[in-house]
Amino acid sequence: MLSALPVLSRLGHRRALQGAAAALVVFGLLLWWLLPFGQSSPNGKLTLSTGSHSGVYQRYGVLLKDALARDMPDVAVDLRTSEGSQENLERVASGEADFTIATADAVAKYKREGLAGADQLRGCARLYDDYVQLVVPRDSPIKSVRDLRGRTVGVGQDGSGIRLVADRLMKAAGIDPAQDISPLPSGINVAPGQLERGTIDAFFWSGGLPTNTVQDLSERFRVRLVPLEAALVAKLHAAGDPTSYYRSAVMPADAYPQAQGGLPVETVAVANLLVTTDRMSAAQTEGFTRTVINSRDRIGNTVHPAQLVDLRTAVYTDPLPLHEGARRYYRSVKP
Repeated sequence: MLSALPVLSRLGHRRALQGAAAALVVFGLLLWWLLPFGQSSPNGKLTLSTGSHSGVYQRYGVLLKDALARDMPDVAVDLRTSEGSQENLERVASGEADFTIATADAVAKYKREGLAGADQLRGCARLYDDYVQLVVPRDSPIKSVRDLRGRTVGVGQDGSGIRLVADRLMKAAGIDPAQDISPLPSGINVAPGQLERGTIDAFFWSGGLPTNTVQDLSERFRVRLVPLEAALVAKLHAAGDPTSYYRSAVMPADAYPQAQGGLPVETVAVANLLVTTDRMSAAQTEGFTRTVINSRDRIGNTVHPAQLVDLRTAVYTDPLPLHEGARRYYRSVKP
């Protein structure tokens, strides 16, 4: 019996050492999980250039800022309103802003013209589509774009995406925007009121469905949406890049129930892209892109177009190459 005691003592000591080693391994794994060494959380200040006060870009930006505050608490996000896609691209390319939203056709135009910083632009995500909306009083004789000849038309602010597509649509319909109409640079913040007062005969708008400002107008004033036929899109495509980014689409009957009389309306659509530059760090871009995708449903409850942000198509940011940080995010969630 006495000779067995040292053996038992050694066995107990060995088991104690093994238990301690196992505890250290578990503790180390737990510490690694809680404190991801080598991966610092994004920090600093970012500027997001949005759009007009009443537009979808701005409303989307406000809610996205809240989501970013939760997901990247060490990053301060500053929002800047703008006249739209063209001004947004200028700001990002020049370094005045870090991220923005712009339509694919505006991006293609910026790149084709070789404007300052065009080669540094990068895509983060394809978001939702903008739908072109030509709004007139319900009793207006305007039935097509061709009927705008001789009319006073709100064509969007200089520097906006809608100004680009409005001019192109009118040219496709055989109308010279500088000679055949009286153009007013009216954005979505003022055009509805001008239509109500009779200051303008029609206005163009391009945004997600529904755009609250257009919906509010339809509920207090009798308006109608003018169809934009597929033949116009065919003529746009014939002109080549960047008009190749337009596609024929249909606004569903319930987009604006008061304005559509229960009927769908033909129109033109173009994709919106989340844009940055190659100067933005991979960590910040990855975090920003993750928040955009993950906040889709929460933001979409208020800004309905955001519901259409889709992980399966977000990676397609043509005509821009994908930013490495965004690529890293998509790889991390790839099934």
